[in-house]
Amino acid sequence: MKRGIVVLCLCAVALAAYYTTDRWAIRHTMMTFHDVLREDRNVTVDVAVRRDREMQAMAEMVELPVAILSHGNTVKNTEYSFLTNLFASRGYLVISVQHDLDTDAPMVTRVGEEYVGRRMQYNRGDFNIMYAIEELKKIYPNADYRHLTLIGHSNGGDISMYFARQHPDMVKKVVTLDNLRVPFITDGKIKILSFRSRDPVFKADPGVVPDDEICAKAGIKVVRTEFQHNELSDRGPDNVKSSIEAKVQQFLDENDGPPPSPVPLLAAAAPNAANATEAGKK
Repeated sequence: MKRGIVVLCLCAVALAAYYTTDRWAIRHTMMTFHDVLREDRNVTVDVAVRRDREMQAMAEMVELPVAILSHGNTVKNTEYSFLTNLFASRGYLVISVQHDLDTDAPMVTRVGEEYVGRRMQYNRGDFNIMYAIEELKKIYPNADYRHLTLIGHSNGGDISMYFARQHPDMVKKVVTLDNLRVPFITDGKIKILSFRSRDPVFKADPGVVPDDEICAKAGIKVVRTEFQHNELSDRGPDNVKSSIEAKVQQFLDENDGPPPSPVPLLAAAAPNAANATEAGKK
């Protein structure tokens, strides 16, 4: 009955006048969860989803692919809208996780230690992602949490690669923007796209980025740019973001095929939008 009602509504809306944005009517919702197993630690996420795909998922017509975005050190999870909107426009449920809290101790570098002493931050990021997934399953049950796409900038790219190493059966693709510490996975089972900066300060540790021969065998795409490390977010100039978007679109076309065609929908929020926001506060 539920599916029939929603499908009927979709058909009715398709025949009516409707309003869409130039971003494929993408809705962003901020949610905060509290992890009781970690002293009620706040796990805040920005969820971006195309409204028509959200409605189709609610009607159990489709299963949404899931992308998890992890921010760089000192950058907020909301400062990658050029990427979250790109993935959402292609039908993904995009979850941007805020890993760092104001109460967290500053991240330090200990040269000579594994990951220069940052395993604690990577484990915390791993826990944040897993907890966010479990909570969002309650709100978006018709999404594919078994074949994740991970996206990350700098420290967030390292969190993404670390998560993929810890949970290889859950990860399908990884896109990194100049991660510096965690070595790439080279078994060829996970599709990897990585953008590398040309920055005199930020340099990848030895062994992080495989050589060209290994990349070719493993199907890893490395894009060497002239960009600065700190330009690889919304803070960067438009030409940087446009260049990254074009390469990501190509990568997704090769691995996902073309994006799904839009279904006309009213720009009003989905019926469960308010409930989802309130659920995130509990």
